Amino acid sequence: MRVGRPVPAPPQPSCDYCGAKALLARAGDDAYPYLEDHGPVWLCSPCEAWIGVRARSKRHVPLGRLANAALRDAKSRLHDALEPLVAAKMRRDGVNAFEARGKAMKWVIASLGLAVDTPSIHALSLEQCEQAIRYIADFRASRRRDPPAS
Repeated sequence: MRVGRPVPAPPQPSCDYCGAKALLARAGDDAYPYLEDHGPVWLCSPCEAWIGVRARSKRHVPLGRLANAALRDAKSRLHDALEPLVAAKMRRDGVNAFEARGKAMKWVIASLGLAVDTPSIHALSLEQCEQAIRYIADFRASRRRDPPAS
């Protein structure tokens, strides 16, 4: 008999698109979506949706929701939109890229009032990613129009 805290059941995410249980895929598996080893991923083969696993996770905790091609593209575009802000934060405040990127995502999510469990790009839906991309573009455009204060 085990004494102490109960061992939680390992996570098994469900596909947001078809509702099927995702399967854990590793490099070398037929269904693995990458050519090189990028670590294990939770995968829904019929929908071609997947999400990575948290680094050093012994229980294979997913990073967020499974993403299909459209959501992966939106997340990539959101990362690209954030990079100039991240670089400016690193220069201005002397923080590392991980801290700057995390603060940028928290700022965008809080500014838009998005309802997500964790302030991470992995938790965003396609619509939320598109909304965040538009918000960042509008923010950057407004900063270029305003003359610098003397």
